[in-house]
Amino acid sequence: MAERHVPDQRRYDSRVALVVVDLQNDFADPTGSLYVRGGESVVSVINAEIEAARAAGALVVYTQDWHPASTPHFARDGGIWPVHCVQGTWGAGFHPDLVLLPEAPVVRKGSGGEDGYSGFSVRDPRSGEAGPTELADLLRARGVERVVVVGLATDYCVKETGLDGVRLGFAVTVRTSAIRAVDLQPGDGERALEALAEAGAELAA
Repeated sequence: MAERHVPDQRRYDSRVALVVVDLQNDFADPTGSLYVRGGESVVSVINAEIEAARAAGALVVYTQDWHPASTPHFARDGGIWPVHCVQGTWGAGFHPDLVLLPEAPVVRKGSGGEDGYSGFSVRDPRSGEAGPTELADLLRARGVERVVVVGLATDYCVKETGLDGVRLGFAVTVRTSAIRAVDLQPGDGERALEALAEAGAELAA
């Protein structure tokens, strides 16, 4: 029997936000088009974090890849990724076992065809020009000072969300028990964690 994850409730209060990154079917379901190995195993861990955050009065925010059917983010249109998380499809939906708080905001990224790795920003895949999502403003409006990052995938959207959070002046904690890596190249996940730690993010199980 798997050990039950017990979150540290002291990590959460009204100045903290839990950011649940891209826990969507295409990433977290073994039949998804861009399945992250072991992605489904973090759902129960993240649900425990959501309950702890809610109980402590912390903000919970979900991010969601939300791509159009055609975008240079996809390999068939010149990018590097298989088609995934197309707006309104099963693959773009949240994993069915994920606890979704009705009051929690959802930040959708990539809806204009951009690369949407970070919850805080999107980037034009051709020009490289970056622009913000609404996440930073949303957090600041709530007085959030610390961000706890969980979800998929370690070496892409979790990494970029964490790095952007640090860059924007938030204290960032990444829960290593609640993330999984793509590892397109062996070791990418470990290198992502090293980059986060070097930038000043806290890594905590």
